[in-house]
Amino acid sequence: MRGTFKAAAGLSVLALVTAACASAGNGGGGGGSTKSAAASSFSACMVTDTGGLDDKSFNQSSWEGLKKAQEADSSIQIKNLPSTSTADYAKNISTFVAQKCGIIVTVGFLMGDATKAAATANPTQKFAIVDFTYAPHDLSNVNTLVFNTVQDAFLGGYLAAGLTKTGKVATYGGEQFGTVTIYEDGFWDGVQYYNQKNHKNVKVLGWDEKTQKGTFAGSFTDLGAGQRIANTFISEGADIIFPVAGGVGLGSAKAVQTADNGGKNVNMMWVDTDGCVSASTYCKYFITSVEKGITESVKTAVLAAAHNTFKGGNYIGTLQNGGAVLAPFHTPWDTKVPASLQSQLKTIQQQIESGKIVPATKSPVQ
Repeated sequence: MRGTFKAAAGLSVLALVTAACASAGNGGGGGGSTKSAAASSFSACMVTDTGGLDDKSFNQSSWEGLKKAQEADSSIQIKNLPSTSTADYAKNISTFVAQKCGIIVTVGFLMGDATKAAATANPTQKFAIVDFTYAPHDLSNVNTLVFNTVQDAFLGGYLAAGLTKTGKVATYGGEQFGTVTIYEDGFWDGVQYYNQKNHKNVKVLGWDEKTQKGTFAGSFTDLGAGQRIANTFISEGADIIFPVAGGVGLGSAKAVQTADNGGKNVNMMWVDTDGCVSASTYCKYFITSVEKGITESVKTAVLAAAHNTFKGGNYIGTLQNGGAVLAPFHTPWDTKVPASLQSQLKTIQQQIESGKIVPATKSPVQ
């Protein structure tokens, strides 16, 4: 391989996958504005997927983006509508179109079709969609926010391989969508790169980038499934687990905590957000988090719409622009990760940014 991982045909930048919201209208207005009545009427509206607003993942990060936009410009009013099933997508989007929202943010891969239909039918309505893009992207009123998470997941895999004591690490997904498997591809590939560079033979349980086969919970909300899957990996010898499954990962965190209390040295990595912030109860078990810059990208899209600088098209989060990164090491990992391994990670990041290393993924264009 000579230190370079070539992307499979059709390599695309993608992102993560679904989640949801809580109650409609949560966290609404931004009072105290001194701007004109016309300016203060701008509203940013979010339609969630089915995981809940407090999903510690996609929906929560997107909602944080709306809140940060409101903090930056108090004239922006924000509100959300929850989707309890896929049948709610089109209905909720239509509700916000009728309310003349300044921008409608939809969250997740599964809302691609409903968002496109609404954007086509309402060409003056501005939209942003998280974790989905169109090919071709011919909708000037839609800003797609996607993330090349194969890059930071590659770093996560290399890090896991460098820290495992058992020689076995594991990853699994919520469901087999491209926004999930792109993470798993990167993680698997990073482990293989570590093996190549260091003449090791660390095994990855739960996923194989070459065959595109692995373990899936069938859900992004079933914590019990996450706990069962993690327990299986632990029983098979894995001591580092990387769930790519939204809230399901909290079940795995519980399994890791139980194993730790039982005297086993098991840890994990979080996905999408900094787990030490979004799921702080389990922070000491999170070596790092493989993040997407969802919050900042949503904030930027909302402010652009509010300030009349909105342009449709693709935003692609990468290591280079900060849209796909490893979270900082928190206590105790800030002292437990060897300096030599941290130095290797910095070098690999530079090589990915320069194109010398191209992590492989078979995830298709969405």
